[in-house]
Amino acid sequence: MDDVWHSQVPVGGGTLQRDKSTPNTNRRFVLIAIIAGLGGFLFGYGTGVVAGVILFLHQAFALNNRMQGVFVAVALAGAAMGAASSGMLADRFGRRRILWVTAALFILGSILAALAASVLGLFLGRALLGVAIGLTSTVTPLYLAEITAPERRGAIVTINQFYITIGIFVAYVVDLLFSGVAEGWRWMLGLGAIPAMALLLGMWILPESPRWLMGQGFLDKAERALQYFRGSTSVSSELALIRQSQAASAQYVGGWSTLLHKNVRKPMIVALGLAIFQQVTGINIVLYFAPKIFQAAGLSTATLAILATGGIGLVNVLATMIAMRYMDSLGRRKLLLTGLSGMLVSLLLLSGGFFLPHHADYAAYIIVSAAAVFVAFFAIGIGPVFWLLISEIFPLAIRGRAMSVATVINWASNMLVAGLFLDLLTALGRGLTFLLFAGMTALALIFTLWMVPETKGLSLEEIEHQFISTQ
Repeated sequence: MDDVWHSQVPVGGGTLQRDKSTPNTNRRFVLIAIIAGLGGFLFGYGTGVVAGVILFLHQAFALNNRMQGVFVAVALAGAAMGAASSGMLADRFGRRRILWVTAALFILGSILAALAASVLGLFLGRALLGVAIGLTSTVTPLYLAEITAPERRGAIVTINQFYITIGIFVAYVVDLLFSGVAEGWRWMLGLGAIPAMALLLGMWILPESPRWLMGQGFLDKAERALQYFRGSTSVSSELALIRQSQAASAQYVGGWSTLLHKNVRKPMIVALGLAIFQQVTGINIVLYFAPKIFQAAGLSTATLAILATGGIGLVNVLATMIAMRYMDSLGRRKLLLTGLSGMLVSLLLLSGGFFLPHHADYAAYIIVSAAAVFVAFFAIGIGPVFWLLISEIFPLAIRGRAMSVATVINWASNMLVAGLFLDLLTALGRGLTFLLFAGMTALALIFTLWMVPETKGLSLEEIEHQFISTQ
């Protein structure tokens, strides 16, 4: 980690003293990041494992292409439902408790899907997993953003995305290991319960978000929690600024209509725009349907297609590590623009690869390579930056609800694209379908240049003040 600031930064009449972190504080944050990041791991595992499972559902349950699409979509629908309630639940009961409930739902959903004897049981288990994924996709970055010092928030919140990529990669490895095992798809689904148990146990030792505690009037608990996160560093100035921000946020207290407040308009447009563009650029099509895409490109066997998909998962992990390293130095906006530019070029190559004769070996190499480059640039840019920005740009009083809306739109977009993908292939063909995703990426670049601000190095209270001052 880079050294943190030593300056005093004015915010609405106050100052925030930033001191060097102690070794104990660093070790404590490693522990917190590992435990809280398991929510991201489960998100990734639940998302990625379907790529292998779906190859065996025709034989196990006689599911045709449309029903396989429904199998993918039912988890996404559950995720949208979980995300819809996540902000309200996190604001009402706290971030920590909801993460605990999320772990319990992962355990239940994984076991139910793995032991399913009917399509109904299989779909019900996936729906529960979807709800859990929707909850953690909002609450994990929210919790990490609220407990982290400004100068390391980019890296710490991006740990959530890093864990998502680790979860996806591990899911691909599990898919590969059990691809030749009788009813191996049951193991693929059931093994997700193990990290969920680790999250369930780990959340007992983590403190609640000090910002949430203060918002509930638990001032002493908030101070103790913040001191736990900051180690020996004085927290008096940070507490004062949080109080000041909460007083200013009184204007947002109320129902969901407060999300239409004029001071929230710009961050809401940024969040919803990125939520949509993260999905309509096609990332989860590659992650969900990679084995099918690679089989169509000429990798004939399921094992070979899953092996190539595992390589894509590894690229995802490594590229996210790059994002973690540079998120707080290069900034969110620069990484977002770089990532989208790379995605656009790779999608054009991927589209072109499907227009080549498929009997030629080089067509498969181009398609697999272009998919890997696409995933790498996604992991550097809009993959982590979306989740980081929506945890930063909203006032505390509405942060949970606003993130919930953005996450619902993200999952709804995911569900729409995944549900339509196989029909798009039939109607347009593979080349034109990925060319359509390239067009969406070009629009995302324009949107970013026009609307997305830089937030690196600023406290959550400073970001709120910055947005208000630019309305």
